[in-house]
Amino acid sequence: QVQLVESGGGSVQAGGSLTLSCAVSGVTANSDYKRGCMAWFRQPPGKEREGVAAICAGSELIFLAESVKGRFTISRDNTKATLYLRINSLNPEDTAMYYCAAEPYLTPWGGRWSVASAYNGWGQGTQVTVSS
Repeated sequence: QVQLVESGGGSVQAGGSLTLSCAVSGVTANSDYKRGCMAWFRQPPGKEREGVAAICAGSELIFLAESVKGRFTISRDNTKATLYLRINSLNPEDTAMYYCAAEPYLTPWGGRWSVASAYNGWGQGTQVTVSS
């Protein structure tokens, strides 16, 4: 059973940057999780959870939502079993709870990487609040 623990959120001024981390545990070195997809979702207050970035097939495939391209970067460090999300040029619309998700058998094509119900493993979230 995979465990995901996010960290790195906080309160920042607009224009600032943050790097969110997601520590992965409970999987073996050859786990299918390392060949599947890991993703970042966010859920603004009163809104649905949306996928913002995913990394699949090791680090061979990267997907980003159109709304965050140019500002968000997703990466993973398998030696540290950690997933990262770098967010630059933060604006108040980025205020949300950010979640890490993992799914070893996900086929990411056709936008499926951004569908929350396609993932079985979830962290508890880390809050990002951006003030203007």
